[in-house]
Order: sequence, then structure tokens, then C-alpha cells
Amino acid sequence: MPGLLLDTLRGANAKPRPVWLMRQAGRYLPEYRALRAQKGGFLPLVYDSAAAAEITLQPIRRFGFDGAILFSDILIVPYAMGQDLEFLIGEGPHLSPRLVDAALSSLTAVPDRLSPIYETVRQVKAQLPADKTLLGFAGSPWTVATYMVAGEGSRDQHETRAYAYRDPGAFQAIIDAIVGVTIEYLGGQIHAGAEAVQLFDSWAGSLAPAEFERWVIAPNAAIVTAIRARFPGVPIIGFPKGAGEKLAAYARETRVDALGLDETIDPIWAARELPKGMPVQGNLDPLLLISGGAELDRQAGLVLEAFADRPHVFNLGHGIGQTTPVEHVGQLLSLVRGWRG
Repeated sequence: MPGLLLDTLRGANAKPRPVWLMRQAGRYLPEYRALRAQKGGFLPLVYDSAAAAEITLQPIRRFGFDGAILFSDILIVPYAMGQDLEFLIGEGPHLSPRLVDAALSSLTAVPDRLSPIYETVRQVKAQLPADKTLLGFAGSPWTVATYMVAGEGSRDQHETRAYAYRDPGAFQAIIDAIVGVTIEYLGGQIHAGAEAVQLFDSWAGSLAPAEFERWVIAPNAAIVTAIRARFPGVPIIGFPKGAGEKLAAYARETRVDALGLDETIDPIWAARELPKGMPVQGNLDPLLLISGGAELDRQAGLVLEAFADRPHVFNLGHGIGQTTPVEHVGQLLSLVRGWRG
């Protein structure tokens, strides 16, 4: 029997509202911190399928979320494409060689680097309650490309945006290569047991409209078309963070099944302007979950009210912060599950 989350992603206006939180398996949980201290760094955890499955399941056991999101990272794709990947304490991820300095053709693909992720999915699926939905994911091509070109994250993605303006043909080749690997990667996750997938475009908001069409909408549409042809009925959630007024075009042209909304989007605007009947996901500010109290309840209620008349998955506008008190998550879940609006 499909659960509330899968039903909602397929277009049902389910009550109570299904809920999961981006980065729900992570550093705010003491059980995660204990396992990470035991196993070592982030990448070793991702590649230890038993540990990664355990981390994926930890928030389900504690909170009973309606969805379990695979514990992995969007940079597994460039790692499989042949870049070296390391996570440095206090600095975040680093990829080398940077494609602003090296050609895409210099990379030697290592597709076996995807296999442990599929094994994680299989192990989670075997342990997940039947009414919970297993969510796979990948980074969208533009966001993944920003890391591949610059070698690390940045606030405005200036190196990658400049590269795309300077040599659009070479950048198109990078995007196309990411699209191809992402289709295979998501397909592998679905084949292993993922019931829905999400495309994270964390840096979509840095692009001007024409570039947004070329580097965000077009490649995501290609992925959606390919996955839907191979796996009809598997919902695809698009999350173009920072897209603002370009969300409606993204929804129409990519043909995602559901649309994730960041915390900067007015829920009333989204309920009015987005395609009628399209499921939406979001969009509470993660800082409210850190703050807690009456304001958390009030603003979560506003989100619930705004989307009362369309399929809605309650979530945050981005990932849960590592300093989030566990009891505030419980407070939020009590409100969402008790909502009868």
C-alpha cells in the first residue's frame, strides 16, 4: 500500500499532510553524530552501505517521517565521472581537477563508484516500513557543474557563470555529460528500490532568465523525460532553490511531478500561480525550526493554510540546520499531523 507521501506526489490531496525534512538524516541527531564519530569522515560513511542505510533510517525510527531520503551527496556524480572528491573539515567539499583548468575529456569515468549507493538503497528498502516512501536524489546539472568547474562551492558561482558565457560550447558538453550520468544514477536508485526521486538545484537562483532556461530548465527536462520513459509512475520532485518568479516556467517546461519551494517563496503566491493541481513541497524557513516556540507554530500554520486546496508535502525551504534542537522537530510534527485545515 502506498503511503501518504507517495499518494500526494501522485496528486492526492492527502490528510493529514505528509511530512519529511531535507537533510533529516544528519548532524542535528545525536545518533548520527555517534555513528560518524565511530566511522570517521563523511565520504567513508556514504560508501559504507550498512552505515548509510542506518543513517537514512534513523530519523524514521525517531520521528516516523513519511519519507526516508537516501543518505548520500550530490557530488557522487562528478566523483563517478572521474574527479577526485574530498571533504575537508571547516571547508566543505573539494573536487579536482577543476574543469575551469582542465578539459572534461581529461577525466576517466569510474562508474563503480555508484554501486555502493545502490546497495544502500536496497538495504534501506528492505528495512523501511511499507507505508513510508523511499526517496532517491541527485543534484541537477547546473548545480553539479558549478562544483565541477570551480572545484568547490561559492556564494555566487561567478567562475562557472563566467565560464559558461566565455565558452558555452564547452560548458554545454559538461552539462550534457552530467545529464547522461544523472539519468543512469537515478535509474539505478529506482531499480534498487527508490519510489520517488528529487532533483536538487541548490544554485539555480544565481542565473539570469536566459541562462536559467538553458542551464536549469533544459537539462532538468531532459532528465525528467528519460526517467519517465524508463520508470513511468515514479514521481520526480524538482527543487530549483532561488528560482523565484521563474518557478512557474520551470514547472511547466521540465514537467516534474512536484515542485519544491524554498523559504523565500510566498506560499499564497505559489498556490495561486503554479500549475493547478501540481503537488508542492515546502517551505518553512529552517531557522524557524532552530528558534522553535510560538512563531514556529504560527508560520508552519500559514504554510499549511496556503496549500490546503492542493496536494502538499510539508517540508522545509532547504536543509535542516545542524544546531536544530530535536524537540523542535517533534513540536513541528505534532502541529503538522494534528492539522485539520
